[in-house]
Amino acid sequence: MIGSRAMVLAAGLGTRMRPLTLDRPKPLIEVAGRSLLDRGVDTLKRSGVTHMVVNKHYLPEQIEVWADGRHDLDITVQDETGLLLDTGGGVARALPLLGDEPFFVLNSDSFWVDGAMPALQRMITLWNDGQMDCLLLLSGKTRSVGFDGPGDFEMNTMGQLSRRSGDTAPLVYAGAYMVHPRLFADAPDGAFSMNLLWNQAIANQRLYGMEHDDWWLHVGTPAAITQAEDRLAALGAP
Repeated sequence: MIGSRAMVLAAGLGTRMRPLTLDRPKPLIEVAGRSLLDRGVDTLKRSGVTHMVVNKHYLPEQIEVWADGRHDLDITVQDETGLLLDTGGGVARALPLLGDEPFFVLNSDSFWVDGAMPALQRMITLWNDGQMDCLLLLSGKTRSVGFDGPGDFEMNTMGQLSRRSGDTAPLVYAGAYMVHPRLFADAPDGAFSMNLLWNQAIANQRLYGMEHDDWWLHVGTPAAITQAEDRLAALGAP
């Protein structure tokens, strides 16, 4: 079933989050009393995901303990302790567990506040298999917390994406996407960035985007935790 499986990327070293990550993986850092990993997994569950793969590398035993404590989902922990596979290689290794239909991939260093209709459900509704190989969740920079970069993508009226053409771009990658397994057909072995396949999809006019309609919170540094908690408090969000 489309959108019923997901990969959560949780294998990063979290160097920008030090010293908080000296004794725990970044995905287990808490924002307003809930870990980033639980926030992402709960979002997936609310949108109908029943099976997911979570990768581990840094302090891997803590990810295992976390997974053992989640009895509400079918979670497979993918061991990447021997080699960091980057954002694309980890997903490629997990493909046998992710099925033949489009599935979600979620970063574990950001989350969002949903609008009237949850963002992932909007993505399922928007998915067009005849046109898309990948659909990215994007955020406008004015609705982003903890992000100070120049922006990532430009989007045309059909929803097709292109890379930033100038010094800035209006849309930021918001750490989630839906992808069909076919995009990985010619993927390299080992570690590689998902940007490689996104550039391929752009060249084929098959990379699309959907702008989020509420707040996106990027939590990459200790200071960003406070920013995220302040925004959640202002919104009255948990």
